[in-house]
Amino acid sequence: MAVFGIVSKEKTSVASSVYYGLFALQHRGQESAGIVVNDDGVFSTHKDSGIVNDIFTQKIISALGEGNMAIGHVRYGTLSTKERVNAEPIVVNHIKGRMAIATSGSLVNAASIKRELELSGNIFHTMSDAEVVSYVITRERLTAPTIEDAVSRAMDKLDGGLCFLLMSPQKLVAVRDKRGMHPLCYGIRENGEYVVADETCALDSVGATLVHELLPGEIVVFTGSEVKHITEHCDDAPERLCIFEYIYTARPDSHIGGYAVHKARRRAGALLAKAHPVEADIVIGVPDSGLDAAIGYSWTSGIPYGIGLIKNKYIGRTFINPGQDIREDKVKIKLNPIRDTVEGKRVVLVDDSIVRGTTCAKLVKLLKSAGATEVHLRSSAPPFVNPCYYGTDIDSRDSLIAAHHTVEEIREMTGADSLGYLLLEDVLKICDGAAAKGYCTACFDGNYPTEIPEKYNNKYDTKISENKG
Repeated sequence: MAVFGIVSKEKTSVASSVYYGLFALQHRGQESAGIVVNDDGVFSTHKDSGIVNDIFTQKIISALGEGNMAIGHVRYGTLSTKERVNAEPIVVNHIKGRMAIATSGSLVNAASIKRELELSGNIFHTMSDAEVVSYVITRERLTAPTIEDAVSRAMDKLDGGLCFLLMSPQKLVAVRDKRGMHPLCYGIRENGEYVVADETCALDSVGATLVHELLPGEIVVFTGSEVKHITEHCDDAPERLCIFEYIYTARPDSHIGGYAVHKARRRAGALLAKAHPVEADIVIGVPDSGLDAAIGYSWTSGIPYGIGLIKNKYIGRTFINPGQDIREDKVKIKLNPIRDTVEGKRVVLVDDSIVRGTTCAKLVKLLKSAGATEVHLRSSAPPFVNPCYYGTDIDSRDSLIAAHHTVEEIREMTGADSLGYLLLEDVLKICDGAAAKGYCTACFDGNYPTEIPEKYNNKYDTKISENKG
């Protein structure tokens, strides 16, 4: 998931800026997208299932009108929340006013909060964490003097890796989760407009200069040309930035913690080459997030780098598509080997990670059918053996190939001639020099920074005959 917000001193076409920002963040979610425009307290909303370019035509952008503030969202595809009703931002009307909320990441205590609220008579219309957050904040707003005070109080009740943007009639509030598990930053344009986004690449897309990466637990309030920083929650929990941001999630042209993502991936490839050398003729990467790691592997090993796979630019990320059948179908048309690069050669194939293993097996087969004599598979991440509860759609070990098979078994299953993963002790070395004080590596080592969350049982998705609750 990803969020983007803008605050302008003047009324202008803020929806257009949000559109470009969301377009730059499309890699973080392809399930749905939405924009809410604030024109002096009057909100205009449009959201739907699909990708940004399909949802927001010029006619729709124009219909959203001008405003002085707006927020937008792209949603990560999950099996349990794929319905259109779960698209964000959500707009809430309550006795203290109106607000729109867009989230990035995931709460780990959403189930317990939801149960408490439902027993108090609250009714939920979606499966999104945004609705849970909205209820917690509106309850606090009944007695809090300002919306930012209500948000600050709500932070004591929210746990997990959830960043969010909240837009009231007069303010835009940006909140980074207390452990800093996901990035959030803001910048300024030459005309004085402030923009907020998960990644710096989105700031670049609208011509904004980075001003500040929010600290873990920091709340930033934008009111016209004024910016207020609230840091009372910054020491609530140890920092645990998701290491997968550097390996896969973020765009390579982004900076997180002051460190370039593409540099971290090249470093991962270099460490991988040292840990798992092999005699080969060419190194190729799996587009897009495996390319920088492949370059790093090539530089360190001395094996020439080449472009061996071409990506269909009209197919999104297969990892974040809900459903195994959908992922496998898209792999078939997403990547195609370049025969002239690999034919008659021993190939090192570098991918960012091996999660379910289906993509890698397909690629090994494609390369060998294109004439590669050997394919040596390398992963620039350690074995993915544990679920992620903080924003990645892997809530059990069932589909994780490394959780059930040895390296040798995975090599046989993928058809590779050899297989090597980035060493667990090397994973934190890839972003040496970044500002984060600690990282979450739970998907690799099981060291979770929070309690394992209780899974919310949505009985309304279960047939009556199967429902025991």
